[in-house]
Amino acid sequence: MTHNSWYVNKKIMFTFRVNVVFFRLSWRMGLLSTLKSLFICHLIIGYVFLVSGLLINLLQVCTLPVGLVSKQLARRINIRLGYCIASQVVAVLEWWSGTECTLYTDPKSYPLYGKENAIVLLNHNFEIDFLCGWTFCERFGVLGSSKVLAKQELAYVPVIGWMWYFLEIVFCKRKWEEDRRLVAQSLQNLRDYPENYWFLLFCEGTRFTPEKHQASMQVAESKGLPKLKYHLLPRTKGFWMTVQNLRGTVSAVYDSTLNFRDNETPTMLGVLNGKKYHADLYVRRIPLELIPEEEKECAAWLHKLYQEKDELQGAYEKTGLFPGPKTSPPRQLRTLMNWLFWSCVVLYPLGLMLTHVISSGSALTIIAAVVVSSAASVAVRWMIGQTEIGKGSKYGNREVPPNTNGSS
Repeated sequence: MTHNSWYVNKKIMFTFRVNVVFFRLSWRMGLLSTLKSLFICHLIIGYVFLVSGLLINLLQVCTLPVGLVSKQLARRINIRLGYCIASQVVAVLEWWSGTECTLYTDPKSYPLYGKENAIVLLNHNFEIDFLCGWTFCERFGVLGSSKVLAKQELAYVPVIGWMWYFLEIVFCKRKWEEDRRLVAQSLQNLRDYPENYWFLLFCEGTRFTPEKHQASMQVAESKGLPKLKYHLLPRTKGFWMTVQNLRGTVSAVYDSTLNFRDNETPTMLGVLNGKKYHADLYVRRIPLELIPEEEKECAAWLHKLYQEKDELQGAYEKTGLFPGPKTSPPRQLRTLMNWLFWSCVVLYPLGLMLTHVISSGSALTIIAAVVVSSAASVAVRWMIGQTEIGKGSKYGNREVPPNTNGSS
């Protein structure tokens, strides 16, 4: 055999082996992708979340006597318990879906993230924007203590709502006269909170839809405000109240704008199916002392901020990039470990029960298992449905009467 023939044969063999390895890898990835899209996997994820969440809610109830002895100790315990619930959802996004998040921010601000209390202003355009907000919190160690301004009805929802109650989340009824006192009191309670927290705030009040945008721009026109293309008109009263009650406790506002590459439209169902998204998050740190204290001036400042956010969003639409340096904070192994731990805790007894059901052969037992499984299936579908933009709040669909002071 000539040297050239030997070389050609070696090259063919090498190419063949590479193709075999690539085929095996593609086959495995395709199999994994298929498994992730199966509803049984979604059912298991939902079961783990619901059952472990209820167990953790029960543990949170047990902290009530602790609070009578030491309020701060009870708060610290609830931060850890709350993390056990919230990080499961983050783990689904980061480890199951594999979604990546790129952060655009000033390198001088980066070291402060997670080291100070802050108000985080998020745009509300996507079904999973709240989840990306939680991921942002997790990457900087404040997920368990993160806060949000949520509608009162959510306080009665098992798992998330009950967790929020023990984490002293601020609830509102969206009725200004009632919220003025209740929200202010809840915010004042956070002034002596024992650990750093981020207060996530969706100033638009509801998710962006074409119908809500049209109604919102009618309000903007009636008030003589510049129209926005990518945002709803911000609700300034809630922002002003939050800033005023947290002055001296919160150091800065993080102006945050979230987008997804390649015009992706992420959904919670897509995440459960294992679809990988690429999120870009722009964060600008604004010291709280730069925000006016008077309500009218604060409202004007917020409207100007949203005009800037709208321009930023428009630039991203054209270029697919945010301005400034970018980084990718690493995902944390602790979210995966927490998820696996609670999966073992609740799936082991489930496995024992299913084994008993199958071995018993009792028709009544099998029917009961089917009923429980069906109920769990309905619960999982309901949870997924609540994240859909089409199923969102009707808040913002109606026109708001003109307000002479420029707030809403």
